Amino acid sequence: MRDLREREPAELRRHRRGRRRYVVVALLVILAGFGVTTARLFVWPQQGMPFRVDAIVMLNGQGNRLHTAEELAWAHRAPTIVIARGSHYWGHGSICAPKINGVRFICFDPSPSTTRGEAEFTGRLAKRYGWHSIALVATAPQDTRARLRVGRCFAGKIYVVNAPLPASEWPGAIAYEWAATFKALFLQRNC
Repeated sequence: MRDLREREPAELRRHRRGRRRYVVVALLVILAGFGVTTARLFVWPQQGMPFRVDAIVMLNGQGNRLHTAEELAWAHRAPTIVIARGSHYWGHGSICAPKINGVRFICFDPSPSTTRGEAEFTGRLAKRYGWHSIALVATAPQDTRARLRVGRCFAGKIYVVNAPLPASEWPGAIAYEWAATFKALFLQRNC
């Protein structure tokens, strides 16, 4: 009888250790999955564009987007460049963009002043001008959500060109994008 009592705690300890290992392994798998998903959606999303599209749409936000949009305009990658402004990242007053022969600039203040407002405005412009393809200028963290939002308002082909983002802004941008993407997927599902 005594041997049975001494073995029970040892068996119980082994069982608890086995359960702890299972929990640790499960947490590591979840953490690795979260890391891979974050990397795919917000760090290294698919990007690029064909040589020419119907319009280039610069979304407002962090990073040097205006410079990226202007480079595409100077390369005549699209006949129309659309520039969203209206947040604290826009600091050029009433000036929209430089004049470039053969390129029309459309500047607007989105309402609401979010990616959703930019997507809605882009959809209306696309319908008015008959666009079939656009390239969005965003940053890598915003890329996935921008495609999702604009894709709900525009039926054509969407490409993304990502502007550089300072390293110091990456952690906050990724955290923000997780929350904003959740909101776009589950709470605001329409255009």
